[in-house]
Amino acid sequence: MATSEVSDEDFQEILAQTRHFVRTAVIPREQEILAGDRVPDDLREQAKKMGLFGYAIPQEWGGLGLDLSQDVELAMELGYTSLALRSMFGTNNGIAGQVLVGFGTDEQKARWLEPMATGDVVASFALTEPGAGSNPSGLRTKAVRQDSDWVITGQKRFITNAPTADLFVVFARSRPADADGAGIAVFLVPADAAGVQVGAKDAKMGQEGAWTADVSFDDVRVPAEALVGGSEDIGYRAAMISLARGRVHIAALAVGAAQRALDESVAYAATATQGDTPIGNFQLVQAMLADQQTGVMAGRALVRDAARQWVTGEDRRVAPSAAKLFCTEMAGDVADIAVQIHGGSGYMREVPVERIYRDVRLLRLYEGTSEIQRLIIGSNLVKTAQKERS
Repeated sequence: MATSEVSDEDFQEILAQTRHFVRTAVIPREQEILAGDRVPDDLREQAKKMGLFGYAIPQEWGGLGLDLSQDVELAMELGYTSLALRSMFGTNNGIAGQVLVGFGTDEQKARWLEPMATGDVVASFALTEPGAGSNPSGLRTKAVRQDSDWVITGQKRFITNAPTADLFVVFARSRPADADGAGIAVFLVPADAAGVQVGAKDAKMGQEGAWTADVSFDDVRVPAEALVGGSEDIGYRAAMISLARGRVHIAALAVGAAQRALDESVAYAATATQGDTPIGNFQLVQAMLADQQTGVMAGRALVRDAARQWVTGEDRRVAPSAAKLFCTEMAGDVADIAVQIHGGSGYMREVPVERIYRDVRLLRLYEGTSEIQRLIIGSNLVKTAQKERS
């Protein structure tokens, strides 16, 4: 059972500060983030000072030490604004940072976690490839041992924060899968290592300011101590556990975005008129608002329960996938309804629900598509039933 290092009282203060930052500093500048495709430097500095680059990193290594139950409460606040804000420090706390927290050697943690927690180092999770996305077993990037070093060759795609990364947490196949394991190892590769090439920033449908890019590794030589945990067989398990935890976080982010879409919808319905009557007085509009509210409430309850089960160790397989599946699909539905309630205005740039509609579409794709979540949920239910019968 994982226990938080932060008391409820202290966490409420962290949550209140984050909420204030999002509502008063970030929301007024959402159009600036969208138009410039970047989060302004002063907002980045404020996030660093608040400890947001290391909120889920243990205090021993310079972070705040929040557990997942607290993490999701923070994520629901961060999801309320442009998702680019959270993306700046999401990989440090999440999929990249948790690989080090859970599987790194003491030396690796000492070298990297503190600068990650302060935001002086940005870490990227380099797993996805042109032929291997939600299921890493199709990995083609190779790591070959040469003397005491490792030489890494391969191509990674859609890597979050790659253009600004200082460290890549790179998954590579060190041998074919066999009875001993998947043959996938994970390495810590500095961005300035010879042979590392970051491609042009991707042009995406939404999430402006959250940068992704291809990364190629051309005979990149790293020392033996770059192998996470000092073991070749850690990679696949590290990826699966890190992704599962991340799915609960993404689900919470989706709830935050859906809450914002709902609030924008209610405010518009209460004031916009059709024939001198506020559209919120029409029963069909009220029905749409009711569907949005119900989805948001159900998503919030599911996220909190999934996070609780992760912290207690009760369920770290089905619950994260169920939360991500439901909440990201729900956020898409709520955003779609929000555009409908706004009518033609909802299709216009610079109207928040138009941005939200595009932003949340990605949530159903990364860290495991909705289809992959259904396979995880279904296969685990069947396996459990079969075990119980045997």
